[in-house]
Amino acid sequence: MTQPPPPPPNQPPDPRGGFGAPTPPPPQQPEPGYGYPQQPPAAPQPEPGYGYPQQAPQQPYGYPTAPQQPQQPQQYGYPAQPQQPGQPPYGYPAQPQQPYGHPQQTVAAPAVSGGKKLSAQLQIVIAAVVAVVLIVGIGIWYANSGDGGDEAKGTGGTSQGSTGGDTGGKGIGGGGKEKVPANTKAKVSFLVGEPKVADVTDVAGSFITDKAFVKPGVNSLVAYDLDKGNVLWTLPLTGQICGTSRHVTADNKAPILFEAAKRVAPRYYQQCTEVGVVDLNTGKLLWSTSVTGGSAGDAKARFGEVTLSGTTVAAGGTDGGAAFDLANGNPRWKPQANDQNCYDMGYGGGEGLVAVRKCGQYDNPNVLIQNLNPTTGAPLSQFKMPPGVKYASVVSTKPLVVATDIGDSSGDGSGITDFFSIDEKTGKLKAKITADPEQYAARCRPTEVESCQQALVGNGRLYLPTEEHEGSTGEYGDETNEIIGFDLTTGRTVPEKADAGDKYTFVPLRMDGGNLIAYKEPPYNQGGRIVSVDGGTMKETLLLENPANKSLNNPESSFSLNGAELLYQNGRFFISENMVSKPRENPGPNDIKEYLIASWSVGH
Repeated sequence: MTQPPPPPPNQPPDPRGGFGAPTPPPPQQPEPGYGYPQQPPAAPQPEPGYGYPQQAPQQPYGYPTAPQQPQQPQQYGYPAQPQQPGQPPYGYPAQPQQPYGHPQQTVAAPAVSGGKKLSAQLQIVIAAVVAVVLIVGIGIWYANSGDGGDEAKGTGGTSQGSTGGDTGGKGIGGGGKEKVPANTKAKVSFLVGEPKVADVTDVAGSFITDKAFVKPGVNSLVAYDLDKGNVLWTLPLTGQICGTSRHVTADNKAPILFEAAKRVAPRYYQQCTEVGVVDLNTGKLLWSTSVTGGSAGDAKARFGEVTLSGTTVAAGGTDGGAAFDLANGNPRWKPQANDQNCYDMGYGGGEGLVAVRKCGQYDNPNVLIQNLNPTTGAPLSQFKMPPGVKYASVVSTKPLVVATDIGDSSGDGSGITDFFSIDEKTGKLKAKITADPEQYAARCRPTEVESCQQALVGNGRLYLPTEEHEGSTGEYGDETNEIIGFDLTTGRTVPEKADAGDKYTFVPLRMDGGNLIAYKEPPYNQGGRIVSVDGGTMKETLLLENPANKSLNNPESSFSLNGAELLYQNGRFFISENMVSKPRENPGPNDIKEYLIASWSVGH
């Protein structure tokens, strides 16, 4: 295979640099691309930080914070915008201040008439006002300055002339395929008990077709009838499924990963090395293959996840990344060893193909976000994540949105402290959105590139649920939350929000055109709901409501939402487990029954 073209013009800054003055470029830059050797790029010009100024920590619209003296940190010798104080979780009171989304007033120095000499006190006041104006002006200049002298604008929540945060939801939202049924009251369609396993077994991933709900079993993939739950087909495999794609083709072809052999005692472990494509309509394995290379050397490369973009199946892991032709499994590229320890951790698929590439030492890596040509793997653009980033997750490829935990500081296991909105064509940063882990509830698995849950992108916005907080009544169990939107160009919160209502909690599932499909986790005496939330007005429409069930064997409450997958399509709602365990030897009479799949439907 021929070498890919040289890397794009937006080369990363000196990997040894940090915040402060620029440093000379290193003798050799981290190798871009997907593992094939390339011509060494020209030494880059010093660039400010990781592209643009950091944005102030975000706060849901309309909740003020206490004022704070502006600071003026620098990034690679460039002035950055003033930092704002942290905000309390959504729904909690704070000190008065002007909310986000409203225009800032220009402060002017007071006029002095009569030519009188100013008092010392008045001179101090005027000097302070002028200093504030200068700092604001510097922040505006920096936010509108290009990276390395280019003309592309960075925003970080401070760009001028943007309408982000003041759209009123006009002209966006709607266009979804999900229709409101005549009767939204749901009934149980079918239940599937957990299979018996000898040890903890991964069964993550599921698919919906026009006829079946398809779910990994034990060393197999199984299709269940949508209405009755009877098995339509079973695909036996050499070993356990260890990865499934979030994306499928229009004719229901889906990439999967599986193990080359069955798990046996005492370890119950096999390496995840086999890549394949399944026809979900027929249950046939169209092809399967494995590759060598990267850190695996002559052994089979191990993969942790798989995705799909166009006609390219891409798999990534700590041994490196590989890609295959969807039609026949022929490799398009393989993991390649190199002297800079660069490898593709994984890929985000869908409308584009984005690689998260890691270079350098384990404890001080450089993480690159590369928008790739899906056929050749050549990088079309590149963005270098800031210092302190060891992992990154792709939330969306078009528009390109990446989540990360800077400095491993989230502290709550969410894997997120910030989101980066990046121009996938140029590699320029559009906005950095700080998402306080104590305030927002989205989650990503740090070591997996395409693993984020409850973070949705659409309508030029990033939608996040807030953490649960006390509802309006203040009663026990009266917890609720909201869904907040952030403008991807400015990074600011938008005025509209969706309220789950007392005792319900929003769990965003996916986009449906310009709408959000969300599950509303219910209180103990109610059934869960599926709603469509207009992405512009944030008004919700009920699509399905499960029956109330207070029994111990309530299938809906038997699942832990952090360990389950929720899918809704065409009036059918499914909850399925991601992991099953060895059953207890002596179950008690009050043990809650464990289900692999629970399904509800309306109008079927």
